[in-house]
Amino acid sequence: MKIKYPKFLILICTFVIAYLIFAGRELPWINDSLSTLGYFGSFLVGTFFTYGFTTGPAIAVFLILGKTQNIFIAAMFGGLGALLGDLIIFKLIRNCFDDEIKLLEKERAIRFIDHKTPKKLKHYLAPFIGGLIIASPLPDEIGVSIIAASRHVSQRTFIAISYVMNTLGILFFLWVGSMI
Repeated sequence: MKIKYPKFLILICTFVIAYLIFAGRELPWINDSLSTLGYFGSFLVGTFFTYGFTTGPAIAVFLILGKTQNIFIAAMFGGLGALLGDLIIFKLIRNCFDDEIKLLEKERAIRFIDHKTPKKLKHYLAPFIGGLIIASPLPDEIGVSIIAASRHVSQRTFIAISYVMNTLGILFFLWVGSMI
């Protein structure tokens, strides 16, 4: 039997796993295993926050950690973990996809958008849109790709954007978790 949409099926399964993790937040073995990892656990969960298929479970864990950890410290450690994950994506796109990005820039639609967008706006648009996506529950791969494809964004600038936006996104979920 061939599954027509296997990637969507996997994505739905990750949301089911996230629900099961969060629904089981009263289970002692989940709380015990999370609390023994301390803030290192926030760092590890942060690395999973960046990838599309693991974002849902990571959010569920951050909602649980919001009850047991200082949300500001946990967000800083989670942001570092997410930054590590994003840097891997950034390096892959900058190094491995460079030839395809150059080809894509020659496409008629891309050239039209590039020509119609004011120069000053172009400088800030990619980091802004990419940063918003990084902070959101959307897969970071999208936001990182937008920023990495932008030639004027240095790795140092990307690191700052990724850390701040991931930390803010994680802080939001920790805060919500602390309120539940």
